Amino acid sequence: MVTGASRGIGEATAAALAGMGAHVVLVCRDRERGEAALGEIRAGSGSEAVEVMIGDLSSQRQIRQLAADFRSKHDRLHVLINNAGTFEGGRSETEDGLETTFAVNHLAPFLLTNLLLPVLVASEPSRIVTVSSTGHGYGTKINFDDLQGERRYRAGPAYSQSKLANVLFTYELARRLEGTGVTANCLHPGAVYTGLLRYKGVVGAVVRTLIGASRPFLLNTEQGAATSVYVASSPEVDGVTGHYFRKQEFAVWPMGFNAPVRAVRSSKQSYDESVARQLWEVSEALTDVRQEAR
Repeated sequence: MVTGASRGIGEATAAALAGMGAHVVLVCRDRERGEAALGEIRAGSGSEAVEVMIGDLSSQRQIRQLAADFRSKHDRLHVLINNAGTFEGGRSETEDGLETTFAVNHLAPFLLTNLLLPVLVASEPSRIVTVSSTGHGYGTKINFDDLQGERRYRAGPAYSQSKLANVLFTYELARRLEGTGVTANCLHPGAVYTGLLRYKGVVGAVVRTLIGASRPFLLNTEQGAATSVYVASSPEVDGVTGHYFRKQEFAVWPMGFNAPVRAVRSSKQSYDESVARQLWEVSEALTDVRQEAR
């Protein structure tokens, strides 16, 4: 299962895995775009073992429905790739009354993963792969006093906090899954040209212009997906859990395009187990997932 699979890194990841012979479930927010991605992946991979499931991951109601729909059709899940994400230029709230960046980037994979854990455990060996970002280490801490930016919202710090939450979640999940055949890892895909950023108006025009100008120095989606594909499928990652992966490069074009993927150290804050436990408890409260996941 690959979330955010209708475009960008998610679609490229799903296409690569389908080409390797995997049965792939595309999780897409929009049915029309999902069906278009489905057709492209089937045509490109030559595989019919690709399906699309609809779920807007900003909605906890839809995440629960997605998990229920999956469990009604499948009794096995060997790889879950939490890829969907957003970068919101201004503060907004989901239908659950939660700040959008935190809800989509962290709470959505937290909830979906917990709801699918029984299937993942039954399918062991299985892997949980969460797409984070090098931005998780930009002097970021989890601001429990203003977790959802109600007092002050800044797009960059909100995004970095959500990506740090991805790493903390992964490490805590790996600890909780010790003794099972389920592994949990996270990764930085590289500097990739995608449609992730959500800026509107004049600011949006400026940001898009700057990104367009830097496009020759960014990875394309296939190159960016390579790290997710490696962590999801490589025999070298068998049994490896609780690690952060990225390409070994200096972020200088073009040297990083085909660099090897390796487990590396994440930020100092990401290894704070007390913060990880507190974040887990807060996330449980915000998603009300504890009883459902049993």
